[in-house]
Amino acid sequence: MPSPALVQTVLREFLSRQRAPRIPEPRLVMDDEDSVRAYTEAGGETGVMAPVYLYHAANISEVIRPGDTVVDLACGPATQLGLVARINPDTNFIGIDLSDQMRAQAEALIQRQGLSNVAIREGDITDLSRFADASVDAVISTMALHHLPTVDHLARTYAEVARILKPGGGVYMVDFGHLKSRRSIDYFANQHAHRQHDLFTLDYLNSLHAAFYVDDIRAAMRPLEGRATVHTTFGLPYMVAVKSAPRRGADAALVARLERMKRELPDWHKGDLADLIRHFRLNGMRCAHLGAAPH
Repeated sequence: MPSPALVQTVLREFLSRQRAPRIPEPRLVMDDEDSVRAYTEAGGETGVMAPVYLYHAANISEVIRPGDTVVDLACGPATQLGLVARINPDTNFIGIDLSDQMRAQAEALIQRQGLSNVAIREGDITDLSRFADASVDAVISTMALHHLPTVDHLARTYAEVARILKPGGGVYMVDFGHLKSRRSIDYFANQHAHRQHDLFTLDYLNSLHAAFYVDDIRAAMRPLEGRATVHTTFGLPYMVAVKSAPRRGADAALVARLERMKRELPDWHKGDLADLIRHFRLNGMRCAHLGAAPH
């Protein structure tokens, strides 16, 4: 059952007529060592973001295939990318990020996990000129687009994705959605504050303030119309996903591995994962690699 605080937040967003302004991130490229470390720890295998990464890994696995070349935009420390690459060892990944510190963390993770199917490159996600037209099989991005300074930068990113993507290619680009009320933003930013570093809580708060409204995302992704669909979490657009149609059916071995990972989550992580599965399904986004919500 959802918590009373969450129910109150949903009702507040539904009834509110205000529209809190978007506040771009104070640092568009995260290169501060302490902030990078806090972000990386929170996104680790047992960090507060673990169930979110597991959910996205399952959805990403549905739009990529063995043998694909997949580009991850603004891959950060590669926690998400590393997880996806581990469970899809026959797929080739290229992580793009502007931050020197993030790329260093990503390279370290790849080496530590012995991943031979991942390469990390410096790059601006609004200018993917290193890639030729229709040259990649899939494009992914998780919880990163809010770092872009303006809606115009967001539109340029989606235009570049549409340009480099092969016909019938896969897309899974997900980020926070901007909430209307500052109280709602504060609720989500501090929901697990007692379990995470203060710097991560501050970064989380800044990220929610910097998130784009759903109508801005819909307008920006028009170059991908007919190739991907916008989905939001049910009740309030706390999270927004742009996802293509599945490009592969459920892989039995992959499903079994994801189920095992779900069972091994702590109870509070299971609750967060169950909420994501439920709230996206209620708005029509399903994933063949995810079974029932964990209990």
